[in-house]
Amino acid sequence: MTCPYFSPARKGERRPSLLERVEAQEGYLSIHEESDMNYGKYLGLDKLLSSQELRSGSTGLTPIHDEHLFIIVHQTFELWFKQMLHEINSVRTIFMSEYLEERNSLTVISRINRVIAILKLCTEQFTILETMTPQDFLDFRDFLEGGSGFQSFQFRMLEIRLGVKNELRVAYNRNHFLEVFFGDERKSLETAMKEPSLLDLVNYWLERTPGLKRQTFDFWKKFRCSVEAMLDEMKAVAEDESDLQKKENLMWEYKRKAKNFSTIFDENLHNDLLKKDERRFTYHALQGALMIFFYRDEPRFHLPFQLLHSLMDVDNYLMKFRYNHACMVQRMVGSKVGTGGSSGYQYLRSTCSDRYKIFLDLLNMATYLVPRDRIPPLTSQMKRSLSVHDADFLQLPLTGLYEERDSGCQPGNGSVYSYPDIAEEDVDSEVGSQVETNKGRYETVV
Repeated sequence: MTCPYFSPARKGERRPSLLERVEAQEGYLSIHEESDMNYGKYLGLDKLLSSQELRSGSTGLTPIHDEHLFIIVHQTFELWFKQMLHEINSVRTIFMSEYLEERNSLTVISRINRVIAILKLCTEQFTILETMTPQDFLDFRDFLEGGSGFQSFQFRMLEIRLGVKNELRVAYNRNHFLEVFFGDERKSLETAMKEPSLLDLVNYWLERTPGLKRQTFDFWKKFRCSVEAMLDEMKAVAEDESDLQKKENLMWEYKRKAKNFSTIFDENLHNDLLKKDERRFTYHALQGALMIFFYRDEPRFHLPFQLLHSLMDVDNYLMKFRYNHACMVQRMVGSKVGTGGSSGYQYLRSTCSDRYKIFLDLLNMATYLVPRDRIPPLTSQMKRSLSVHDADFLQLPLTGLYEERDSGCQPGNGSVYSYPDIAEEDVDSEVGSQVETNKGRYETVV
């Protein structure tokens, strides 16, 4: 009888026999004997370790010692870029599947956290390169000729897949970044720019956060009422203050907060900021993110909050990577022109800004948080929906999503994302219903 848990070998694949597997596990095979597979063959070390060609030694001269370190470090960067692309593409695939089941959330979070760990490692890797002095680098710098880190195809692809906005990129040597790529590499980058990035997919996912619709919880209306009550109290306190200096400070704080909140409650103001590239999330996606932040203690929002938190870490460590790179270049070449013709350090420093942050709205989310007693309490129906497993909740399809968005996605592909809206009535029971007090806070009627 065939074991139901045994997967057959793929076409052309040789599976080891039972005896071979037992001998390998028990240590019977000698490492001194030649076999079809060993450590070096599995990792392809013959190709990997022979790919460090020192240009400084190509003319018959003695190779410059530190060029070897320079090549090793940058090849390692490229290997890690490849792994990060592998992780990000897998996450995008999960988001674009017909259904994004809750159990896949752990997979998404673990892979995003792996990207974060790699970014941390890459950021620290510059310290190894800095063991080389500027004079040591100058000894072989001319051998790079027009070669530049800006020409890293994988890093540009990583930026695109994550969601760096094309229109916010700083011009490289007064040219579009695609101008330094040719052939298949350029075609691949152009194709990737037309496909949904991780930012796009997270946007669509957040728009479907349960509780945003009126027929469910209508979070946004309740939250707005609470904020308006809070602002009214701030204004009243400021107006009642007798000390002129304190009164001025309190009124300034009130106006500042009122202005900040107006940019999220007024859809036109939000869309204006979106057009100016000062926001990344759509109007409803921003609402979904805020709701997850406020109700993160609810079981159904545990994993979504962890995911949003991890996405912020991706942005933070990517920015630290850029900053460490810029500092290392300044230390090595000062204000000299870069090998690729750019302004070198000045160009790299310009990329360490909000324009290169992908999940900028998540990083700014603290601006719109309110004290816990101002958070609208969940209705009994909504609390149940966020507390128990509901198969129907996870399986509702969100078809036609691309047809409603102009973001380079392919129309009509039927892709869907998790957390579709709950089809339930927002009806409060007599006992335990939530009512808003005259001070904008919420109490439970018992």
